[in-house]
Amino acid sequence: MGSIAEGYLTRLFERADIRIDGSRAWDIQVRRPRFYRRTLRGSLGFGESYMDGDWEVAEIDALFRRIVRMKITRNILVGLNRLWLDAKARLTNLQTRRGSLAIAEAHYDLDHRLYEQFLGPYNQYTCCFFHSARTLEEAELEKLEMICNKLELQPDDRVLDIGCGWGGFAKYAAESRGCQVTGVSISKAQIEYARAYTAGLPVEIVNADYRDLPGRYSDGHFNKILICGMIEHVGYKNYREIIAIVHRLLHDGGRFLLHTIGNSRDTTVVDPWIEKYIFRHSMAPSMAQLAHAFQGLFVVQDWENYGHYYAPTLAAWQSRFEANWERIRAIETDRPFDDKFRRMFNYYFLCCKAGFETEHINLWHILMTKKGHGSGVYSRVNLLG
Repeated sequence: MGSIAEGYLTRLFERADIRIDGSRAWDIQVRRPRFYRRTLRGSLGFGESYMDGDWEVAEIDALFRRIVRMKITRNILVGLNRLWLDAKARLTNLQTRRGSLAIAEAHYDLDHRLYEQFLGPYNQYTCCFFHSARTLEEAELEKLEMICNKLELQPDDRVLDIGCGWGGFAKYAAESRGCQVTGVSISKAQIEYARAYTAGLPVEIVNADYRDLPGRYSDGHFNKILICGMIEHVGYKNYREIIAIVHRLLHDGGRFLLHTIGNSRDTTVVDPWIEKYIFRHSMAPSMAQLAHAFQGLFVVQDWENYGHYYAPTLAAWQSRFEANWERIRAIETDRPFDDKFRRMFNYYFLCCKAGFETEHINLWHILMTKKGHGSGVYSRVNLLG
């Protein structure tokens, strides 16, 4: 079995110009023979094998750029290995109230001192904008300014931030625009941090599932709504529901901005390794899946792709993570940050970086108004002035 697996995988990787024990930066160096058997389990086994040190590579992102471009992840064996996950996503709703807590408990509830070691001052754990920016700090500000400008925030605005994270947008918007911000999260650790982080500002941080919001706020209560890096955790079966809730809570003349990773094709689940170790019960929507959810409720005024900014964002996070590794390792926490955790995070950062570099995944900004209540041509796309 071992020799059969070795021969099969050697030929498979050669299709992407990847050599086993080759000398180039993207070639795989096998350290333990069990690498072949484990990799037959598809992306899950491949990633777990890396976490356990069964193989090395000089540049993980260079390796994955070749894997994605040659589409070897669509190999029949890989498809068979994710068949159960696909079936479960189709037969059940993975993102029920209880299911949605899985991502918070497994990832966002990690000790915030970890995230402080690689995020910028506003704790932006989504794509930052490297237009003029040269540092992560500058890129966070460019991203936050872009969001505030697209929503055209004013001092008298009531703003809803669904999936507010550690309160970075809420703090920035309240400080720079003077508006009232309601941030919503289901992560206990994020809520605790965000409340302290935004203390003294016109910001309310609420512990609630998005499905509970209509029971807390009247129809049309908010005139600006943001979902930034959260709909990836909602699941395709619930897109219509969350968009309908946004429609209900948004004032007739209001604006809704959706900032989301976008998939190049329809899917129902995320990669199996990402599902198990990073983002439980998550997936990136396709254009068609989102368009179906908007239908009859919202008019899309602007749809832009900023995916090319996510690669430098991930590169900055990974570089900071590595530079501060000894500080991270020293953090005393219930879940130890050991060498396996280090390899897991580096693998996560760099394989995702390759996904954006190859446009396998994108980053979309979608600006919407309620159907029948737009106020003319959206200023950002009026090129005649």
